[in-house]
Amino acid sequence: MSKIVILGAGISGHTVARYLNKWLGKQHEIIVVSPNAKWNWIPSNIWVGVGHMKEEEVTFDLAQVYNKIGVRFLQAKALSINPEGHAGSANPFVTVEYTHPARAGEQENITYDFLVNATGPKLNFGATPGLGPDHGHTVSVCTATHALEANKKLQETIDTMRSGKRCTVVIGTGHGMCTCQGAAFEYIYNVDHVLREAGVRDMARIVWLSNEYELGDFGMGGVHIKRGGYVTNGKTFAESLMVERGVEWIIRSHVTKVEAGKIHYETLDGTFHEQEFDFSMLIPAFAGVGLKAFDKAGDDITSKIFAPNGFMKVDADYTPRPYLEWSAKDWPRTYQTPTYRNIFAVGIAFAPPHLISKPMQSANGTPINPAPPRTGMPSAAMAKAVAMSIRDMLGGAEKPTHTASMAEMGAACVASTGAGFFTGTAATMTVYPVVPDFEKYPAYGRDIDLTFGEIGLAGHWMKYLLHHAFIYQAKMKPGWSILPD
Repeated sequence: MSKIVILGAGISGHTVARYLNKWLGKQHEIIVVSPNAKWNWIPSNIWVGVGHMKEEEVTFDLAQVYNKIGVRFLQAKALSINPEGHAGSANPFVTVEYTHPARAGEQENITYDFLVNATGPKLNFGATPGLGPDHGHTVSVCTATHALEANKKLQETIDTMRSGKRCTVVIGTGHGMCTCQGAAFEYIYNVDHVLREAGVRDMARIVWLSNEYELGDFGMGGVHIKRGGYVTNGKTFAESLMVERGVEWIIRSHVTKVEAGKIHYETLDGTFHEQEFDFSMLIPAFAGVGLKAFDKAGDDITSKIFAPNGFMKVDADYTPRPYLEWSAKDWPRTYQTPTYRNIFAVGIAFAPPHLISKPMQSANGTPINPAPPRTGMPSAAMAKAVAMSIRDMLGGAEKPTHTASMAEMGAACVASTGAGFFTGTAATMTVYPVVPDFEKYPAYGRDIDLTFGEIGLAGHWMKYLLHHAFIYQAKMKPGWSILPD
């Protein structure tokens, strides 16, 4: 019997666990390690953050699900990897520290035959002084708990406006190298929608603050979409949404620090500015969770396995080259680490080989450009491919058997622009491929017939149905595997 250890139980880690359990049954041991007791459908946190959903509607207990199917669940965080074992044993192992209250702080070495790093990101609020809900002055929707606090403060702000005071709402990114603009994009429109429902929209100034060079970049270098039979770009699409709703925007910006009621930021031209606010939700920068790696002798080999940002190197081409010389072929296909055939990294945990959006620096040398997104459908697709490869390698295959390059896969995104069964709307977009391939599609880098966008009430219904479908699937209820990932 072999042992597969999965670090992380988000979309990608849980997907690996689900499929391996389905295909392997009790032939092999599957262990999932996560510091969180609950699974969170993160895309719906934006609805928790405006009071349209409760925390229990976007989370469930992981132990209950894993116990039911015979997967061993450890509520713990991974600290380090010893892929060669140690002097006394050749068995590779990962060191974890328990976060479960009954064993909090206790450490244990877990041996493995295959290891999947699906740890996701560290929410690096500390990269921007004064950012975040715990030790700063802004709120977040990155976790369900954060979203609850965000809604509490939003409702307080609404009460303030009802009392007759005008308020400024600032939503966007809190660092020059942020990714996940999509979550902020959805949240700003849901806040706008809630303010209109509350009858106080005329008392609010809403500002979008982002590190994007142009609106609609989303870390993908922008996108051209087919809409109504015409080709338009993401910039025009995003600008039209903001103009229609009276949202202002500040782009090409890096937030340098946040004080109570005041955001300090630098722009690409090297100038520094301030923006006052009464309520602000800014997405933090992402980093690796801080895993260390050691060889058999106990020497630190972290830099060999991980990129400087803490994300794990996989089968990508990390050769430094000018931005204009990168290729879609640089992106990983199997997500196997180059040094250890039994280690994989999926989702946000793998290190992208380069930026998709053009790297830029301010006149002062500050990087201001979005990092590549690696969430949602791509996360699930690469996780399923890795699960299939591990299954086949356990069956005798010498190398990974399945691929899921982001330069060869499409993705669909349903972005809420206001919740409400009859009054809600959502922007529905598809992109193919996620990473543009200008050799195959020289005009736009993507297949324009498979890259399109629409907005309307039907999109809201679709997002609401998908919310329930993915929760059902994640709970591994009857027929879960026939649902799309």
